[in-house]
Amino acid sequence: MGNTDKGFKSLLAYQKAYMSAMEIFVLSKHFPMEERFSLTDQIRRSSRSVCANIAEAYRKRVYVKSYTAKLTDADSECSETIVWLNFAKDSGYITEDVLIPMEETYDEIGKLIGYMLNCPEKFGVKI
Repeated sequence: MGNTDKGFKSLLAYQKAYMSAMEIFVLSKHFPMEERFSLTDQIRRSSRSVCANIAEAYRKRVYVKSYTAKLTDADSECSETIVWLNFAKDSGYITEDVLIPMEETYDEIGKLIGYMLNCPEKFGVKI
């Protein structure tokens, strides 16, 4: 955990989640103004929470239960983001061509989180 450790930013799950949250931020700028405090806010919050929870899990990896809880939260936020993406598509704010790769990315992030949960020792967790 010293200065040579790149920390949570080196995690593939974090990198993909961060990039996806930024993509959602750009997409959601085009949502209607009446969605500002509902769908726009919700999808931005959930997508940002995925990478934030991954980062927190990594920092809490000396505590197995905290590591697991934060990654479980990240996975839940991942699923929530998919739901909001579907609402955006069904509301006509994004197209199917935008939705499908975003869903695939969040499915992949979920699998990476699952790997982190199933193989915690590979991420510095002492079991």
